[in-house]
Amino acid sequence: MRPTGPTGPTGPAGPAEAAEAAGRTRLGGRPLLARLLVLFLLAGLVPLLGAPGVARAASGCSGRPAKTVGFSTGELRVYKSRAHVCAVTVAKKPGKRRTMSVTLQARGGRAVSDKGKYTKMAGPVTVDALNRCVRATGAIGKKSASTGWILC
Repeated sequence: MRPTGPTGPTGPAGPAEAAEAAGRTRLGGRPLLARLLVLFLLAGLVPLLGAPGVARAASGCSGRPAKTVGFSTGELRVYKSRAHVCAVTVAKKPGKRRTMSVTLQARGGRAVSDKGKYTKMAGPVTVDALNRCVRATGAIGKKSASTGWILC
């Protein structure tokens, strides 16, 4: 004869209790906690692997690469996220301190620039550019490059 209460002297009576007795616990149990711990650890490794289409930390900009313009001493890189555009000027041969600049302007807005003596890159500079064209200019020494109006 089977007991009528939630548990009896012979063991669990309902499906929830049977699952718990078999080691498949629901909320608050160890197997669920272990699974969540593994999930969080794996989620922490994803940024280290470098997702495709996302700028690396070395560039200083977030978003996807939108345009790259090369010139003899380096390159101008423009990145686009949903509502922002970011630009950097990167030296082809980093090391020696020299004058570098990067300028970024959204249509109808003020230009934002970074100019100084750097060894590796100028920038990043960022503008709000939701549904607006932008133009960027980068220079290293006397050499420069420009994008014209892009992302229109």
